[in-house]
Amino acid sequence: MAGTTFVLIPGAGGDARYWHLVVPRLRERGHDAVAISLPAGDDSAGWTAYADVIVGSIGDRAGVILVAQSLAGFSAPLVCERIPIDLLVLLNAMIPRPGETGAEWWSNTGQQEAMHAHLAALGLPPEAADDDTTVYFHDVSEQVRAEAFERGEPEQSWTPMTQAWPLDAWPDVPTRVLVGRDDRLFPADFQRRIARERLAIAADEIAGGHLVALSRPAELVDSLEAYRITCSIPS
Repeated sequence: MAGTTFVLIPGAGGDARYWHLVVPRLRERGHDAVAISLPAGDDSAGWTAYADVIVGSIGDRAGVILVAQSLAGFSAPLVCERIPIDLLVLLNAMIPRPGETGAEWWSNTGQQEAMHAHLAALGLPPEAADDDTTVYFHDVSEQVRAEAFERGEPEQSWTPMTQAWPLDAWPDVPTRVLVGRDDRLFPADFQRRIARERLAIAADEIAGGHLVALSRPAELVDSLEAYRITCSIPS
């Protein structure tokens, strides 16, 4: 088995397919890559259930780098409290505070104001905030976008969003914040501020929007590999 396992956690909708362009590139470099499917459409499943699925998927693998996209910023730290994780990478991710719900995060961080200001700076009208193509898929190729639209948007239960983040503090695990500089949902300046305020971390940047695993998979893999080498995690 490969020395490093990249465990890839999707955001809202919990669809492992989000990582389908990243997984083969990681495997080409000799790594194990596990894309997680979460029970996002199950109204009985909350943060703990999401963490259970991730932990179960990791099994007895060692040398684990956990990559958390967007909403997965809430569930990934719970995994770090339960099993050894060598590195946690937050990719355009929500960073919670103890006791904060997913629903509260949006207003507590000022996300909506930041997004609208960013869209306005790009010359886009306020109604652009409600257009998925403009916000999420603006830098995704037509082919990949068409495939995603054909599959349809995965269902995301509101249940976890109502649950308080259960940890008393961020887990004691090496953490990196990787920001898509073209993200329109969570603008780069906004993400850098949240990472600084909540984790005292200076975020790194990569070209690409919120769905960088679909728009810039090769560049994303380069960044993940650089983190692996910097953190001295065996290949």
